[in-house]
Amino acid sequence: MIPFERIELDPKVCNGKPVIKGTRIPVTVILEHIAEGESWEKILANYPEITREDIHAALLYASAALDHTELKAINA
Repeated sequence: MIPFERIELDPKVCNGKPVIKGTRIPVTVILEHIAEGESWEKILANYPEITREDIHAALLYASAALDHTELKAINA
């Protein structure tokens, strides 16, 4: 299975934000847990409706999204 098939964008679900397919769990929620240092095992325990493959797909989706984004420096 292609990892992106695990990610869904539907305007009727979470205002069209990318979510793990078949759930209402946004990709950003998974990324935030990883950024906070949570293990995949803890994430899976907290969200039993997702799989390791879903977490992997969320990371690949985020990576691909950044590859298509131009980042600009912000002068404060």
